Amino acid sequence: MEFVRKNIETLRLRVKEAAEKSGRREEDIKIVAVTKTVMPETIQVAVDCGLKILGENRVQEAQRKIELVKGDVSWHMIGHLQKNKVKYAVRLFSMIQSVDSYELAVEIDKRAGKLGKVMDVLVQVNIGKEETKFGAEYEETPELIKKISELENIRVKGLMAIAPFKEDPEDVRPFFRKMRELFLELKNLRLKNVEMEILSMGMTHDFHVAIEEGANMIRIGSGIFGPRI
Repeated sequence: MEFVRKNIETLRLRVKEAAEKSGRREEDIKIVAVTKTVMPETIQVAVDCGLKILGENRVQEAQRKIELVKGDVSWHMIGHLQKNKVKYAVRLFSMIQSVDSYELAVEIDKRAGKLGKVMDVLVQVNIGKEETKFGAEYEETPELIKKISELENIRVKGLMAIAPFKEDPEDVRPFFRKMRELFLELKNLRLKNVEMEILSMGMTHDFHVAIEEGANMIRIGSGIFGPRI
């Protein structure tokens, strides 16, 4: 598992470099280790190296891993969440990063209320308008967040986006910049139950550009655990 440790060392150096370029510190950028298809013992190595946020794409996969991975960690749901899985997700995760509709938010609100819990969420934006990706439409996001803000058992903590894949990460810079603009616009609205603190964007291929454009949370899978099998 030495490769995981080395990958994390390299990642931290690159995060530090990108953060400094944008006038911030390495500590200002939170790393979500994406654990899809990764075995619990491998995840444990990353946790032992100091990573504290783990991101899962599927509820069932998370259920098994949460029991086995030890340490002071929080689990985030980063994949598309179906309404019939919400009752499990609100128990398992400390944050759901993939809220993309009012209907899903209502279901989360209902299930969280039954647990006496306020669920932290990010609203996912389909910044590239890609048919193969989930997320709210960019132009409709402010209105969606205004509606969600009326729900009592949800707290919107920010935005999440997956930029279109481009061979040259510089080509996605405009998408990240638009997300930053939307983030600041929503922050200035000062809505009830909305705390625009997190801008989650950037993955292994393009995270350095995302950080330079304002991301304060990045989601890294293969850059930590190697290519998925």
